[in-house]
This record gives sequence, C-alpha cells and structure tokens, in this order.
Amino acid sequence: MAGSELAATLSDSNMSESAPFVIKTVEMHTGGEPLRIITGGYPKIEGKTILEKRAYVRDHLDVFRQRLMWEPRGHFDMYGALLVEPDEESADIGVLFMHNEGYSTMCGHACIGLGRYAVDKGIVPAKSPQTELVIQCPTGPVKVWVDYQDGKSGRVRFHSVPAFVFALDQEVDVPNYGRVKVDIAYGGAFYAFLPDSSLGLDLRTAPAEAVKTAATAVTEAVKKAVPLRHPGHPDLAFLYGTIVTDGRDEYAPTPTVNTCVFGDAAVDRSPTGSGVTARVAIQHRRGQIDPTRERQFASGATGSVMTGRPVRETKWGEFDAVIVEVSGNSYYIGTAEFTVESDDPLKNGFLVK
Repeated sequence: MAGSELAATLSDSNMSESAPFVIKTVEMHTGGEPLRIITGGYPKIEGKTILEKRAYVRDHLDVFRQRLMWEPRGHFDMYGALLVEPDEESADIGVLFMHNEGYSTMCGHACIGLGRYAVDKGIVPAKSPQTELVIQCPTGPVKVWVDYQDGKSGRVRFHSVPAFVFALDQEVDVPNYGRVKVDIAYGGAFYAFLPDSSLGLDLRTAPAEAVKTAATAVTEAVKKAVPLRHPGHPDLAFLYGTIVTDGRDEYAPTPTVNTCVFGDAAVDRSPTGSGVTARVAIQHRRGQIDPTRERQFASGATGSVMTGRPVRETKWGEFDAVIVEVSGNSYYIGTAEFTVESDDPLKNGFLVK
C-alpha cells in the first residue's frame, strides 16, 4: 500500500460532534507492552514533515489521543501508533506515537510490532527469509528487518537513529531518595539510568508502584537540574523517562533487568526498545559490551526479553554515537472498532491514577 493510500484510510472526518465517531484499530503487544495501531477513521492530519504532523495532532487533535489511550477505551499505560504518510523518501510508512501524556518521538516496541503489521498487511511486499522496510519516526528513519518464512512473519530487529551518551555519573538531588548519580543517554528519546540499589530497591522483589514512584521522582529531578541538547531538532530535547536497572552492566550470558517509567508515570511492560538502544550506548561507551555478541535485556515488569548490540560507531553533531541493533517479538491480540455516543459525559476519556 502506498503512503498516500495509507494516509487516506485515516482521513475520514470525525471532527463534527454530530458525526459518528468510528475508529478502527489492530491490537498487538511486544513483550507485554500494548500497541494499538490506528488503521482507520482518524481526522485529516496537516503538515508536510513528520514533526509538523506531530505538532498538528498535539495541538488540534489531542482529544482523539485521549479517547483512544485513556479509559474507558484504553487505560493508564496504553500505547498507540498512528500511521501517517512519510515525507522521508526512503520510508515505507510514517508513524506518530502516543501514550497517556502525549506523543513520543521514537518507540522500539512499536517498531517491532509495526514491522510485522506492515509485512502482514501488504504495505511492503513480503520476502523470504526476511523483509526489509524503513519506518519514519519523529526522531528519524528506522531500518527494520522482519523474519519471514513459509508465509508467516516472525522476529523483528531494527536499527534506530544514532544513539549517544549525554552525561555519565551526573549527580542530582532527588527528594526522598537523596543525592544519586545517573547516566543520561539518547536512543530515539532521552532517558536517565541508575541502578536499583541507588534508590534502596531491588527490581527482583520491589512492587511496581515503588519502582514507578522512585523513577518518577528521578525524572522530575533530572528535568529540573539538567538542560538537554539534541543535535537534530530542539523539539526532541526532552527527558522521556527514567530506567531503573539491576546494575548488571558488565557482559553476562544471562539477561540484565530494567524497568522503564515514561510519560506520565507509565510503566513499560517490555524491556523498552529505545531504552535498550540508549543503554547499549552507555555500555558501549564504558567498554562493557561485546559488539560480536547480543546482550539480553529483560523487563522488570513481565520478564520478557529483547536483545541489543552495538553495530557501528558514528557521529551525530557534537556527539560520539553508535548504531544499535535491537530485536524482539510482537504478537497480535485482536482488532477493535471504537465509537462515541454524543451524550456520553465521559466520551473524551479519563484517567484514574
């Protein structure tokens, strides 16, 4: 399916309060993290570039994100992908990502799901033993390879935009937790990283709520203390979340565990594709990862595993960077058709925190 045809499926007008609201989706998950792919019924999206489209849906169509991500159609930790026409020549599809708070710039778990979806729906022709495609994300083009054998898509791997370390051992004061050291790295989004022991936690036993509370406190502290810079666009220079790790950064054949808390304190059920990308950049900088061997990264929430490894070194503006390969599996769980009744007092969604 060409990009213009794909965009047309999403451009039905739902802007009038009197018009029926019907949006269709395909539901998937990657490592337990939900992916709601919006396949039809979204209003027309203005903008020439993908960042202009992201700004347009944020400023003019945000009620549709709320309707699809928030209750009663979604939940606090829901995640979505809105397919748009790409403006990058090499791209097969373009995508905007959405969650409980707004619109992220890159999402690895979504790219894994979208790779399978694009192959299975014929958006790109399927080829054995693997199909290659390019997904244009707000942070830039992402190369994706989908295993394809005997008419079935399988495991997906991707190379995102260059990943780089912004700061190592950055000290910040975190209310209720004291002074801690964090590493800050970019893997399509900026994350702060620190070991669970710095927060008095153990990821193997700590309740998710305790990890969420601590990580959110770190995110807010880093936002206040550390101004970020992005080599490509100022709209991308923001801290997306905090990833708490088990501190096992030296290479080992067994998975190292991490939990990502992003957006408005959403807990990622997967190991976090863009987070794994950023964490590999840190390990590469510190000489803790072997480029010839994949490292396993497990989710502290579900135990699901993604792999990551540095592929090659590069530069992005002022930053020494690395291209990282991440792989994982995504699965279909259903389809949906969402409607709104005009007299429903909760039609535009709500969150219970």
